[in-house]
Amino acid sequence: MKKYKLAAMLAAGIMTFSASAGCVMAEEAAAGDTCVSYLTGMTVPTSIGRTRPTALMIENDADAVAWQHGTSYADVMYEAMVEGAITRMMGIFENLDGVSMVMPIRSCRPYYVYFAREFNAHYGHFGQVVYAVPILQLPTTDDIAGIPYGEGGQDYTLHDGSAAYIRDHEGVTGIYTNKELLEGVINSSGWSTTYASGYNGHYQFAADGEVVNLDNGQIAKVVLPGFTYNHPRFDYNEADGLYYRSEFGSPQVDQLNGQQLCYKNIIIQECPSQLADEHYLWTDPVNGNDGGTGWFITNGRAEKITWKKENWSADDPIETTVTTPNCAWDVRECDFNVTRYYDSNGNEIKLNQGKTFVEIVRNQDDPRVVISDDPSIDSSIIDGLG
Repeated sequence: MKKYKLAAMLAAGIMTFSASAGCVMAEEAAAGDTCVSYLTGMTVPTSIGRTRPTALMIENDADAVAWQHGTSYADVMYEAMVEGAITRMMGIFENLDGVSMVMPIRSCRPYYVYFAREFNAHYGHFGQVVYAVPILQLPTTDDIAGIPYGEGGQDYTLHDGSAAYIRDHEGVTGIYTNKELLEGVINSSGWSTTYASGYNGHYQFAADGEVVNLDNGQIAKVVLPGFTYNHPRFDYNEADGLYYRSEFGSPQVDQLNGQQLCYKNIIIQECPSQLADEHYLWTDPVNGNDGGTGWFITNGRAEKITWKKENWSADDPIETTVTTPNCAWDVRECDFNVTRYYDSNGNEIKLNQGKTFVEIVRNQDDPRVVISDDPSIDSSIIDGLG
């Protein structure tokens, strides 16, 4: 990673937490009608916080930005490259009450199914690359497929979730969904709407009154994840402690409410990646027992981390195998286990309460990841790196 005007590293690790804090994700309030959200660490009504979330694919090319609605309501947002240098987002939504539309809903890539399933989420998309089909067809994938059949002459059938989507206008930016449409498909499919038994959350969060300050981390006033197509960046606002996202040279705004997307935590997760064929990528979200590296950014500081799938085992039975012209991989149920993130001392990181953006970066693009203390740094600086 390229460094610019980095602050001197302090000797201590991340801040010390009281022993009584524990893992707040699994704790429910004594009153019984509220709980701690698995997605944000905040106290929410149990009817919301213990209802399974929905993960939705969101188009993110240059034409789609003006049509993005409902994006600010995602509690966790993912971004990864899909083909060429273009990226796509996936929002994980805990509560869609009052959100009239989330759009533009777009097609699936196989690695996004892994990300959705590690949150125990229902997964919604409109279309799919053929390499995702074996994973979508697994009986353990609750798949809300807007196009539940083979496209372009391909012969396959997926779970029919087409009733969850409405076309607002022609073109790839025209499909939307909302809570009522999604619930109709989820309920008619007979899927559970509560978290699976034994699921206790994806992240550890600071308890009420705690603050995670990465005191030994480098200053992170600007974060550039390194995507050359849309040049995304996060600018830290010291007044509210949030990172505000821009891309294509402008603030990224939810057209439904006019709000710029902003996040309390940023995770950069670097993964092995290669071309599955001449067009599509396969970015490995598991990598066996090796996992990978990345960054954790919060409250104006950044620290290096590692990541690894929880309780992954090569002895787990193979559920299916995906074959592409350039590579093939086996799919095990443990592949969908939660990804855990660790600091340099091997301790699982603790996030601040609030929303989180996860950037999935290819290992080979690590040189383009820039974390800077200079608010005036130009996003295009990444074009000369790597």
